[in-house]
Amino acid sequence: MSTLPVILLLSGSLRVGSTNEAVLRTARAVAPSVPVEAVLYDGLANLPHFNPDDDLDPLPEAVAGLRAAIEGAAGVLVCAPEYAGTLPGAFKNLLDWTVGGTEICDKPVAWVNAAAPGRGQGAEATLQTVLGYTGADIVEPACVRIPVRRETVGTDGVVDDPEARRQLAEVLRLLAAPGGRPPDPRSSNAGGADFSPTGA
Repeated sequence: MSTLPVILLLSGSLRVGSTNEAVLRTARAVAPSVPVEAVLYDGLANLPHFNPDDDLDPLPEAVAGLRAAIEGAAGVLVCAPEYAGTLPGAFKNLLDWTVGGTEICDKPVAWVNAAAPGRGQGAEATLQTVLGYTGADIVEPACVRIPVRRETVGTDGVVDDPEARRQLAEVLRLLAAPGGRPPDPRSSNAGGADFSPTGA
């Protein structure tokens, strides 16, 4: 059994061939180099519509599985598209199911914006708001913009751009760091990877 920290990967898209899921598949591919274990959640389509009346024990099976996956992870990485200026409804539904639980509270969380430059800010803003309600620990240095063009995604569904792969490895490293924070540069080599947070 692996003793590596687990990073749960949440895709906000149900679309076949989604570049957002390609980003997370790539994160999973580079995870051994960090090293962490990256687990891609595949239950988005199975979650029932959120209903507060159902947010009690026993939880719906798919919801219980989601919360268990979050609880068992050291950190969570999201990659979600923007739709009509916000998150897609299916992924907002997933987030709604996390509000009533405590599994994501204080959990290191970050996101990757894979949209073209100048796009995706609405999805990021919604993530910031909803995750704030859940009490998640948003790791700002790990919230990055990595635009992905479809032609950079191979037949294996993984991004082949070396720079994107390097950035994703760094995101995973930050999420897996104690408390979801990078080490103090005064106590280590400050000449590490250079990549821009989305808030920059």
